[in-house]
Amino acid sequence: MTDTVLTTLVEGVLTLTLNRPEKLNSFNEEMHLALRTGLEMAHEDPTVRAVLLTGNGRAFSAGQDLGDRDPRKGGPAPDLGHTLDTFYNPTLRLIRNLQKPVICAVNGVAAGAGANLAFACDIVLAAKSAKFIQAFAKIGLVPDAGGTWSLARILGEPRAKALALTAEPLMAEKAADWGLIWKVVEDDALLAEATALATQLAAGPTLGLGLTKHLIQAAATNSLDEQLDLERDCQRRAGRSSDYAEGVTAFLEKRKPEFSGQ
Repeated sequence: MTDTVLTTLVEGVLTLTLNRPEKLNSFNEEMHLALRTGLEMAHEDPTVRAVLLTGNGRAFSAGQDLGDRDPRKGGPAPDLGHTLDTFYNPTLRLIRNLQKPVICAVNGVAAGAGANLAFACDIVLAAKSAKFIQAFAKIGLVPDAGGTWSLARILGEPRAKALALTAEPLMAEKAADWGLIWKVVEDDALLAEATALATQLAAGPTLGLGLTKHLIQAAATNSLDEQLDLERDCQRRAGRSSDYAEGVTAFLEKRKPEFSGQ
């Protein structure tokens, strides 16, 4: 059993904590596979109603562990496209396709693929001391792990290009001002606030929340007509759910609803 990702399930919240603090939670193969296992659990286990992703120590994630790719050791150049296909891209797809909320608590530096992993999540909270760095330009690479997709859509082309080409750190408060993350929290309050949010969502009508996530993501490429049709289809499904019946009943009875995610 690997300890590179710590896993807990409490009150419907699956917390996945990147746990290579001595390496700033940079990714090696073991941590890639452990994170994927956790996300697959979130897809398959109905008792998981929300996911909270964070890091242990002073970093969220410094991206890829370059210690395994030292050119001074000789050998052929690495096939980084294979690395993306095998590790990063499946993880990003698991996050985006999960029909449950994924909260990210960025507790420190998030660099390279570590930053872009955070941006793939549904709601991102960051510690006041956290910063985001598109570090790829410093080593002759292009942004990956969905970075070019997320940055361009969230920030627009000018800011996305500037961050990617200069590799300048973006502090948490400016990231929030630019709409790149949801909010900034005092460092010592981050995990408690992120956990409270994840717990709140996990207790909510998670079937409807998952459909909402799907709709908002689809809107980026759909025409208005396509989006209206998709809203119709999702609303039809939500309207037939136990959660909808419970929500309306609780409203009429003036009590707090007890949602099941069904």
